Amino acid sequence: MRLPKGFLASGVRAGIRKKRPDLGLIVAPDGANGAAVFTRNLFQAAPVVLSKAAIRKSGGRVKAVVVNAGCANAVSGAEGTAAAKRTRTHAAQLLHCPEEEVFLASTGVIGVVLPDKKIRTALPDAVARLSTGGVDALSHAILTTDVGPKVAQASFTLGGKRGRIVGVAKGAGMIHPNMATMLSFVMTDAALDPATLQACLKTAVDQSFNAISVDGDTSTNDTVLLLASGKLANQARAARSDFQRALNAVCRQLAWLIVRDGEGATRVMELEVRGARSDRDARLAAHAVATSPLVKTALHGGDPNWGRILAALGRSGARFSTKRVSLAAGNVTLVSNGAPAVYREKDAARVFARERVPLTLDLGGGNASTVVLASDLGHDYVSINTDYRS
Repeated sequence: MRLPKGFLASGVRAGIRKKRPDLGLIVAPDGANGAAVFTRNLFQAAPVVLSKAAIRKSGGRVKAVVVNAGCANAVSGAEGTAAAKRTRTHAAQLLHCPEEEVFLASTGVIGVVLPDKKIRTALPDAVARLSTGGVDALSHAILTTDVGPKVAQASFTLGGKRGRIVGVAKGAGMIHPNMATMLSFVMTDAALDPATLQACLKTAVDQSFNAISVDGDTSTNDTVLLLASGKLANQARAARSDFQRALNAVCRQLAWLIVRDGEGATRVMELEVRGARSDRDARLAAHAVATSPLVKTALHGGDPNWGRILAALGRSGARFSTKRVSLAAGNVTLVSNGAPAVYREKDAARVFARERVPLTLDLGGGNASTVVLASDLGHDYVSINTDYRS
């Protein structure tokens, strides 16, 4: 896969991680407009704090993204901030650009100061390896507990011209709405200003990265960055509906890959809540079910134990009448108007045995709805997180 026009990327080993690439670099040689969303966790990592300030100072202009795996550089005090700044300064010198146009991102263990000397030593190699086909190397260099890389692409028409979007992401654990332990970098050749990009990104994130859950935890480093090189040279006021569609598709695909790669995951629940009185009620209901350990372990076992789903709904805080709730797994109705429906257990079990389990929870009280993707919870999740630092 090649990057959209105006972007180069690479991935190298800096020595932060054992035996794996751990340093990624994205460069827009002529610069790019950018927009970003970040974690809402109050313990925000040094790269998050610095990148937030930088993208404001630059007016949304970004020349490069330096991303490392193996060290989150979060809750690392003044030393961690200084290490991140040294990394940014060195990258800016190598790429001959202002420091505020260098965007930083990190992922890995919290509470450890970034070994920036290793990164600064490896950066010249990362620059030398930059290429339009560097997306594969980049996607491998940003992984932590992920089983494999996550890449998605889509095309669109903007102002009569055909453009492309390519996205790269990482994430497997600490995944929950309002961002998670995930990083995502989405690049397009579209010519769009930073304010427009921000609006488009928010729409896409709300229905993708903010609608997934693996374990209910959110991280200190979460970042989604959208970059537009402008090489498509489309008219500034061109209708952007098809661009939004393509951006939504890329973000949803990356979000699906993150949930499917949830630590130890074997299944993904695609839960649609409909018939809610408000968007808030729909979200409360969906998130309670998606994060319930009892629901997630039943999902892991392929067990259509719908009582756990209703129990989670009952404590969600959503407003509804228990006599109007219905639940279906695929085309099998499990509950109708608050009472058990007539169905064959083997039919329900067949749906729960799928890799992607579709569930529809109808609250019967309004027109609001939402969709959340959530992974199952099995033995491997405990093993992976028990041994994470070792």
